[in-house]
Amino acid sequence: MMEQVNANPNLIYWVIFIAAAVLSWAVSYSLKRKFAEYSKIPTNNGLSGKEIAEKFLHDSDIFDVKVVCTEGQLSDHYNPADKTVNLSKEVFFGRNVAAAAVAAHECGHAVQHAHAYYWLSLRSKLVPVVSFASKWVMWVLLAGMLMIKAFPSLMLFGIILFAFTTLFSFVTLPVEINASQRALVWLRAHDVTSNESHSKAEHALRLAAYTYVIAALSSLATLLYYIMLYMGRRD
Repeated sequence: MMEQVNANPNLIYWVIFIAAAVLSWAVSYSLKRKFAEYSKIPTNNGLSGKEIAEKFLHDSDIFDVKVVCTEGQLSDHYNPADKTVNLSKEVFFGRNVAAAAVAAHECGHAVQHAHAYYWLSLRSKLVPVVSFASKWVMWVLLAGMLMIKAFPSLMLFGIILFAFTTLFSFVTLPVEINASQRALVWLRAHDVTSNESHSKAEHALRLAAYTYVIAALSSLATLLYYIMLYMGRRD
């Protein structure tokens, strides 16, 4: 009877894990393919990603954020700690729709930071806790599963740590979606994209958002698996 109880969560976990992995790969592949495709479509004003980012920031009355070039492909991000918009070389120097969409999206985070956007502020507050949890959670869960009978509270502690990483994933969703919305509004208002190219910029940002959605749902499914495992094995 106990083996059946334990087998069901394991089966569910592996089905969800494989499905999430396949979906994540498919979205990542599609995102890279579309980025390459949209990189061939020029922007209306011919500005580079760097110039678009600087213009977006200045139009938003933000003058204390620097736009810098960083290594890696699709490694673009906004760093609130040193107030920098970090753009990959393809985006920094690119004069195309893909570069414009990514640059504007990262500037959307800078605008969120400047306006103390609630979800970004909440995510920033969670960073120290999540950094600690991410470092130790797998070790704690492993030890907890091995010693579930003797020390059930150890696995429970691991589940609590993992819950913080899951919460972080879901808090990230509105942050990313809102940044894309800000980017698309600005690109349209400043005639950076045409009617046709604007839909492509929107599509690229939507694909990027899907990666966060899949990560959050996968994290939630894994959390539920550990909870079921804990509830089943402690009896």
